[in-house]
Amino acid sequence: MTKASRAAAIAVVLLAAGYWWHTRAPANVPAPAGGGSTVPVTVVEAQRRDVPQRISAIGTVQSLHTVVLRPQVSGAIVEVSFEEGEMVERGELLARIDDRSIKAALAQAQAEKASGEADLRIAELDLARYNSLRDRSIVSRQTIEQQAAVVEKLKAAIRASEARIEAQRVQLSFSEIRSPMRGRIGIRRIDPGNLVQAGDEQGLVIVTQVDPISIVFTVPQEMLSRLRAATKASRQMQVTAFDRDGGEPLAHGRLTTIDNQVDVATGTLRLRAEFDNDSNELWPGQFVTLQLETGTTANATVLPAQAIQQGMEGPFVYRVHDAVAQPVPVVTSYLDDEIAVIATGVAPGDSIVIDGQSRLKPGTKVKPSTAGGAADVAGT
Repeated sequence: MTKASRAAAIAVVLLAAGYWWHTRAPANVPAPAGGGSTVPVTVVEAQRRDVPQRISAIGTVQSLHTVVLRPQVSGAIVEVSFEEGEMVERGELLARIDDRSIKAALAQAQAEKASGEADLRIAELDLARYNSLRDRSIVSRQTIEQQAAVVEKLKAAIRASEARIEAQRVQLSFSEIRSPMRGRIGIRRIDPGNLVQAGDEQGLVIVTQVDPISIVFTVPQEMLSRLRAATKASRQMQVTAFDRDGGEPLAHGRLTTIDNQVDVATGTLRLRAEFDNDSNELWPGQFVTLQLETGTTANATVLPAQAIQQGMEGPFVYRVHDAVAQPVPVVTSYLDDEIAVIATGVAPGDSIVIDGQSRLKPGTKVKPSTAGGAADVAGT
């Protein structure tokens, strides 16, 4: 067989194979998206409502006032009058140190003062007598001046005695350990009979204020403009604390402090919120989830956050009209994990795709269906 004959035979075989494949190809292969078939999508209507703007963060519960009670005088503990973990009031007696030596020193200082006062009375009488005899030249001027100096010296000695008395009274007050505030007592570190030293680093016990209480947390520095705007508007920013799982709220409070500088290492800003904690839901050292409300956008156009897509030219959404999806550029004024506030690009009542965007192109025919869950998110 010649080369021409072989080539002709091969061409006939290929043509036959192509005809066979064409006649047996499935007739129901779907057309690509954007063709004649429709793509099922989930849509919601854009809504108009007031939207609270929130910042989410993780914070640590901290006491506003924690005190380690250390002895200020040395001696033996003679009484401990608190129970571990109980609430104590400001000024409540917690423990006493043996004060007998202090009382003895106080009595000695008082006696020295009394003796000095008696000497002063005698010296003042002598001075008065010398002054009465000066005109008759019986007593010299030098004697009178010396007696006046004795009087002043005795007065100074009395003032020194008074200072020693006051110092001993202060020391005596230190023998009673009292709570400087209302708070919760921790685990005690001493028992009656223990000898303690002034300034002992270990301390006797820790008192922690738990009501009110604070939470310290950080936010990205990008949030500073929103915080400053709320501060300038004199709005009291509300804060809600949740447990780490984000379940039921534990407490409601208010933002009290914005730190005076941004942490250059992390690019974050520290804030402090204060909470009433009469139910003791918040505990010092506890980690919690927070929501900080920085303001409210009135009459905002709202969509679920999953409607927002990112393109080469910025964010956009797919708007459905007459069963056809078209991409629409949008500008968001607020965006979190749940909702997006649309500044431009979408009007209330527009039908927007929230699921199925990956199969859409401009002009794709769609079969829209609504999802109650997604619609509810936009309406919360």
